[in-house]
Amino acid sequence: MDRSLNLQRRMDATRETKTFYGIFAMIAAGMILDGADVYLASAVNSAVVSQHFATLAQGSIFLSAGFLGLFIGSILSGFVGDFLGRKQAYQMNLLLFGSITLIAAFSPNIWFLIGLRFLAAIGLGAEIVTGFSLINEFAPIRHRGRWSGTVSVIANLSAPLTLLVAAVIIPNFSWRAMFIIIGGLALILWFVRRHFPESPRWLIARGHYDEAEQIIKTLETSGSQQYVEQPVAQSQVEAHIGRGLLVATVAVSAVNLVQYTFTSWMPTLLMKQGIAVAHSLTFSSVMLAGAPIGALIGALLVDVVGRKKVIVTAFLMTAIFGLLYSKQTTSGAILIIGFLLVMMIYTLMASVVGVYMSELFPTYYRFRGTGYANGVAKILTVLTPYFVAWAMMAFNASLIFYFIATIAVIAAIVVAAYGPETKQKAIY
Repeated sequence: MDRSLNLQRRMDATRETKTFYGIFAMIAAGMILDGADVYLASAVNSAVVSQHFATLAQGSIFLSAGFLGLFIGSILSGFVGDFLGRKQAYQMNLLLFGSITLIAAFSPNIWFLIGLRFLAAIGLGAEIVTGFSLINEFAPIRHRGRWSGTVSVIANLSAPLTLLVAAVIIPNFSWRAMFIIIGGLALILWFVRRHFPESPRWLIARGHYDEAEQIIKTLETSGSQQYVEQPVAQSQVEAHIGRGLLVATVAVSAVNLVQYTFTSWMPTLLMKQGIAVAHSLTFSSVMLAGAPIGALIGALLVDVVGRKKVIVTAFLMTAIFGLLYSKQTTSGAILIIGFLLVMMIYTLMASVVGVYMSELFPTYYRFRGTGYANGVAKILTVLTPYFVAWAMMAFNASLIFYFIATIAVIAAIVVAAYGPETKQKAIY
C-alpha cells in the first residue's frame, strides 16, 4: 500500500515532459480521426444517395449502423480497457477501424458498405472513451483540465478539415477515396502508437508496481534535466461509481443531445425562421465559428474557475440562449444569439466530455464508466432526430429550443447537486 501511494503521488507530481508531449500528440491525432469520421459518414451518405448507389432509406440505415456501432464500441472498450489494459483497448480499436474503413472503399453494394460501417464504428466507438480517459490519467494534475480540454479543441477542428477535404476529394475521386484516406491515416497512426505506454495509474491499480515505476520515471525526466518535485495535491476526487454514472450519463447525454439537435438541424431551423436556403448555410457557418472558441474557453477555465462552476454556468447559459434564439426574427440577432449558443454548447463539449467525465470514476472503473455514459448518449442521439422531425411537423420549431433549454437545466441541476468538484484533485 505504501508503494502504491508513493507511485500515485509521484504520478501526481509529474510535469510536461518530452514523453508526455508525445502521448498528447498521439491522443490528439486519434481524436481528430474520431471527429472526422462523423462528418465523413455524412458526406459519403450524401454522395452514395445522389449517385444512386443507395436509396434515401438505405442511406439512413448506413448512418444508423454507424451510431449503433459507436454504442457497442463504447461499451466494449470499457471492459477491454479496465480488464486488459488501456494500451490494448487503444490499439485494438484503431486497428479495427482503420482496416475495415479501408476495405469499405471497395464495397460492391450498399449492404456490404452498411455492414462494414457498423464494424468500423465499433472500433471508433472506443476512441473517445480511451482518448479522453488516457489524457486524464497521463496529464500533470495541476494542468489536467487544460490538457484534456485542449484535446477537445483539437478534436473539434476535424469538422471544417473533413468537410474541406470531402469537398475536394468526393467530386474528383469519388466517395471511395475518402475511405481510403481516413482508413490509411488510421493504420498509420496505429503503427505510430505501437509503442504507446501503458497507463501507470492502471498498472498501479492492478498491482504492477515495477512496470508503473519505469513509465513514471520517463514522465519525471525531460532529456537530461531531472524534474524537481513539487507539492502534490492535498486531496483526491471522492469517486463513487453510482454517483459518477448518474452525473456522467446525464451531463454527457445532455451535451450530445443539445449539440446534435441544434447544429444538425440549424439550416432547417433557420428556414423555419424565414431565412432562405442559400443564406441559411452561410448563417450556419458563421454561427459554427463559435465552436472552437467555446471549446477553448472551456479548456482554459476548468483549471482556473473549477469544473462545476464552468459546467453549471454553461448549461444555464445554453438554456437562456436557446430560448432567446427561438424568439429572434432579425438576421443580426439570429447570428449573434446563435453564435453565443454554439459557443456555450462547445464550452460544455470541452469541459464535460473532454475533462469532467473521466474524473468522476476511480481508475479501476474509469473506462467502463465513461463507456456506459457515452453509450447511452449515442443511443439517445439516434432517437432524437425522430422527435425533432415530429415536433417540427406537429407544432413549430420553437419546441426544439424548449427541449434544448429543459435538457440543459436538468443537467445543470444534476451536476450542481451530485457532481464532485475535481479541480486539481488526484484521481486514484
